[in-house]
Amino acid sequence: MTEVVHGRRQAIRVRGLTARAAGRTLVDGVDLDIPAGDVTAVIGGSGSGKTTTALALMGERRPGVTIESLLLECEGVRFGYVPQQPSAVLTPWLRIGSVLRDVERAAHRAGHRLTVPDALRRASFPEGARLLDRYPHQLSGGQQQRLVIAQTLLTDPDCLILDEPTTGQDPANRSAVLDEITRLASEGLTIVLLTHDLDAVRAVAGHVVVMMQGRVVESGDVALLDAPAHQQTLALLEAGASRRERGRSSGTGARTPRLVMDGVTAGYRSDPVLRDFSLGIGPGECVALVGPSGCGKTTAARVVAGLHRPSAGRVLLDGEALVADARGRSRAQAAAIAYVFQDAKAAFDPFRSVGEQIARGPMRLRGMSRVDAENAATIALRQVGLAADIARARVSSLSGGEAQRAAIARALATSPALLICDEVTTGLDSVSQRRVLEILSELAREQGMSLLVISHDAAVVGAVAGEVVEMGELASTGTSNSVEPEGLR
Repeated sequence: MTEVVHGRRQAIRVRGLTARAAGRTLVDGVDLDIPAGDVTAVIGGSGSGKTTTALALMGERRPGVTIESLLLECEGVRFGYVPQQPSAVLTPWLRIGSVLRDVERAAHRAGHRLTVPDALRRASFPEGARLLDRYPHQLSGGQQQRLVIAQTLLTDPDCLILDEPTTGQDPANRSAVLDEITRLASEGLTIVLLTHDLDAVRAVAGHVVVMMQGRVVESGDVALLDAPAHQQTLALLEAGASRRERGRSSGTGARTPRLVMDGVTAGYRSDPVLRDFSLGIGPGECVALVGPSGCGKTTAARVVAGLHRPSAGRVLLDGEALVADARGRSRAQAAAIAYVFQDAKAAFDPFRSVGEQIARGPMRLRGMSRVDAENAATIALRQVGLAADIARARVSSLSGGEAQRAAIARALATSPALLICDEVTTGLDSVSQRRVLEILSELAREQGMSLLVISHDAAVVGAVAGEVVEMGELASTGTSNSVEPEGLR
C-alpha cells in the first residue's frame, strides 16, 4: 500500500515503532513517512535510535533487540544498507576483488546489470581496480567505506540506507560521495541518510527527521535547520557551530620528543604506503595527520602501536627504541601507547561486557586490583559522557556513537602517555564531539598526554592540533611536511 502525504508518494510508512534491549527502550513509538526518490536525513545525538530505526525498516535488528508494535508499509521496496562500521560486512579473509565479483555474479543472476568497475566508479572509488588484490584490513577507513557502498550498489537497491557515509572521508572523496547521493536520488533512488554531518544534510537532503532518546521530536523539509522548533535540533546546530569556531590547543613548546618515527617505510606486499617517513611528538603536544584516504595515515599509526611491522626505520618512545611487534614490547611500553580505532565496535569483544573490557587494561597493564580497575573504568566512562550502566551492556546494544565513546574510555582508563585517535569523532553527534575534543585538549594541557590524531575533519584538527602533517599519495618521500591548522580552514 502507498499513501500520498503532502502531495508526495510515500515509499515507506512506519507507525508506532518500538524497540527494546536489556530493559532499555531504544526506540519509543516512532512514526515515519519517507518520500520516494528523495534524500531523507535522520539526525540526532548518539544513542537517539537512528540506526535501530533504519534496521527496522528492512525488518532487521541487532542481537538482543526486540521490535514491537510495528506497522511497516514498503511494498516492493528492495533495500541496500551501508553500515557505519564497514568491517561489519567485509569478509576479512577474502580479497576484496573476489567478494565484489561474487556479488556481481549473484546480482546478474537476479537481473541486475551493474558491473564491478561501474560500482567502484559510482562509489567514488576509482582506485579500487588496483586494490582488488588487497584484504579489507589493508584499506584505510575511507576506502573501506567506499568499498561497501560499491558492494551495495551492485545489488541495485530501490532504497539505499547510508549510516554515516561521509565518516573517514577526506574532503575530495566526501564531496564525491555527496554528489553521488544527489545523483542517485535524481534517478529515483530513495535514500535514507543517517548522519551527524549537518553540512552534508544541507547539501543533499530534502527532508529531515530529528530524533532524541528514541523519539522523533521534529521533522520537515531541510529548511527546518534554519529555524528549528525543538531544543534538540537547536543544540545540535549550536554545538556544530561552536566546534568549527573553537581555537586549537597549542603545543607546549620545544621539548625532547616523547615519540619519534625515524625514516619509517611500510606497506603491503610490494606496495609501500609510507616511505622514509619521520615524525616527532613532545609531551602535551598534539600532532594531526591529514591527507586523502589511502595515503598512509592509519599505517603510520599502526606502526607506532606495533600493529604493522615496517620494512625500514624505527620508532622511539622517550628515547627508547620500540620492538616493531607489540607482542614483544614490555608491559610498561604497551600501557604507554593507547589506540582508539575508527571502527569502535569491531575493537570490542562482542561476548563480554563493555565495563569488563575497559577494566581489563588497568588490571593487565597497570597491575590494578579488580576494584580499582572497575573504579578507573567508571571514571573513564564519566569522562566521555556515558552513564555507568553502559558498563553492564555488550557492544552490540550500543549505538555507533556510544561505542566510539566507550572505546575512548577504554583507552583513557590505562592512563597512556601517548593516545592515538583514528577518526574518533566520526561516529559522534556535534554535542558529543565537542565534549570529546574538550577532554582530549584538557588531557594534553593538564596531564601532558601526547596525542596523535588522524582526521579528515578540519574543525577537529583545528580544535586540538598544534601541528598538522600533510601526507601525500605516497607518504612521505622524506620528512613529513608540517603546516599550521588554519591552513585547513
